[in-house]
Amino acid sequence: MKLYVYDHCPFCVKARMIFGIKKIPFELVMLLNDDEETPIRMIGQKMAPILEKDDGSYMPESMDIVHYVDESFGALALMGKTNPAIADWLKQVSPYLNKLLIPRYAQADFCEFRTPSARQYFSHKKEAMIGNFSEALAQSPELIKQLEQDLAQLEKLIQSPGACNGELSVDDIHLFPSIRGISIVKGVKYPPKVDAYRKEMSKISGVNLLDSLAQ
Repeated sequence: MKLYVYDHCPFCVKARMIFGIKKIPFELVMLLNDDEETPIRMIGQKMAPILEKDDGSYMPESMDIVHYVDESFGALALMGKTNPAIADWLKQVSPYLNKLLIPRYAQADFCEFRTPSARQYFSHKKEAMIGNFSEALAQSPELIKQLEQDLAQLEKLIQSPGACNGELSVDDIHLFPSIRGISIVKGVKYPPKVDAYRKEMSKISGVNLLDSLAQ
């Protein structure tokens, strides 16, 4: 199987996680961000992730991929119960998180930006969505302060380093990509349980944190 992704993309991280959690071999293919032809040829639109199955068919949508892999290969891995408070926390940070992350993604050394045109394509699309990157970056001090307050709330919800609810569940598939994204923001102070969770989930899923790219 092949999984076509962008490294920065949280939806792509969701699809990558289930392969790592279940230790299923697959080929990871990093698409250029301005490559419209490849995904359109596969699924009729530009989006990622895309799973190319062994039979040559293609599957888009991160959670469809997660459930397909979990249900098709060995015992189910995501057996734990969900906690509505995790979804509520993600909704709480969503309004401002992109202003912290996207301008930093645009400057970072990701494979999907390995050509100037790919980086420019991303920046043009995302500035239309969140506004001027420089203005967003100027808000970083106040946004980081808000984020650290929200991480303190998340600390109360984390039950173990290897699963936010004590047993792996779809909540981990939704939560870790955001926590991984936050690791590109330099200077964020993580509460102990959140820090342990992000590091352990990175090991379990095989998806690297972005600490080395932090800015």
